[in-house]
Amino acid sequence: MQYTDNTIKKLSKTQLINLLERPYTNSPDLGRLVKKVFTDIKMEGDKSLAYYTYLFDKIKLTHFTIEAAQKEAGLRTLDPGLKEAIQLAKKNIEKFHRSQILPSEKIEISDGLVCWREDRPIEKVGLYIPGGTAPLFSTVLMLGIPAQIAGCKQIVLCTPPDQNGEINPAILYAAQLTGIKSIYMIGGIQAIAAMTFGTESIPKVDKIFGPGNQYVTAAKQESMNYGIAIDMPAGPSELLIIADESAEPDFIAADLLSQAEHGSDSQVVLLSDNSKIIQKSLDALRKQLEVLPRRQIAEEALKNSHAILLKNIDECIRLSNDYAPEHLIMAIKNAKTKIKFISNAGSVFIGNYSCESAGDYASGTNHTLPTNGYARNYSGLSVESFTKKLTFQEISKEGMKQIGPAIELMAEAEQLMAHKNAVSIRLKS
Repeated sequence: MQYTDNTIKKLSKTQLINLLERPYTNSPDLGRLVKKVFTDIKMEGDKSLAYYTYLFDKIKLTHFTIEAAQKEAGLRTLDPGLKEAIQLAKKNIEKFHRSQILPSEKIEISDGLVCWREDRPIEKVGLYIPGGTAPLFSTVLMLGIPAQIAGCKQIVLCTPPDQNGEINPAILYAAQLTGIKSIYMIGGIQAIAAMTFGTESIPKVDKIFGPGNQYVTAAKQESMNYGIAIDMPAGPSELLIIADESAEPDFIAADLLSQAEHGSDSQVVLLSDNSKIIQKSLDALRKQLEVLPRRQIAEEALKNSHAILLKNIDECIRLSNDYAPEHLIMAIKNAKTKIKFISNAGSVFIGNYSCESAGDYASGTNHTLPTNGYARNYSGLSVESFTKKLTFQEISKEGMKQIGPAIELMAEAEQLMAHKNAVSIRLKS
């Protein structure tokens, strides 16, 4: 992890942003590969699904559906303690997301003119659950719960099988808890393509959700070219910590490593106004890294990561807003007085005991968040992500008298005379 003392170097804002450039790149070769897979699956369906699953994952599959017996066998192997933990997480996530449902309110704009807005669920949604080096059963909860609360009629879940052609039992259990019945053993680009077009086995959906590696991310972006919506653009996971002298170095080190272990292309950043906190945190990081099971992955991520000393916490906040992190930890005293200055972040964790892992699993907030700087213009996942907004207006005869003449003038000025006539004919009546 590279350390920069900017109180000495005095890098400009642009230089600091360049220093923190994300390692993620989308190569032309990747784009061509995605287009090829999409074209083949559009033309040949399940046949191409099987071909690409063997090509990329070295697994021969004769079917993609999870059978009931397979589900039951997997669930029997799951540790009871883990089941209880997943149940607790579900309870908290459900409670937080149910609070997002707000009643529709009719607004009387003027006499005889009433407008309002109502939610409608997206009918068919596809959930992608990574299942490679880290089977993300927690993401089943994060996607499945708001989808169910929103009232989506069809929920399709795709997740890659392991080398034995099996699905992690924790993924199956989380799906069972959230009421997801349509589960398919398919991953990567081919899974996103299957949900984009539909195949003999896998239904076509209207919107695709879920995290993934650069292949999945590129595939989701390609799906938009075929009229399929996605939750948000995404890239590798990232974390930024703002720390002052009140922060705990051991906690900081643990939080940095919790994101670095996600993948070699992840990035973590530490900003502080205190050089001792930075040095102690980096020392603690090196010690904790020694015993980390995913040490090699974390080490690669740390090569792209930075610790920067700045003059004060306000400078740290400004740089954080420019970076727009997926996760932001504010390990500073009186953090609540500073949160009004945070404008760009996927999810914010306040105080020394608010670790990012809590948001990943069980605090209740959603862990599907904008990465790669998209926190500047995207929100994290919510129940609203699984709905559409329909607006309504009801205009009486008196209401048309109120606004009709203005509409006539505006339509005529835009030379849209049929628009004007639609109003005039009513006023004359």
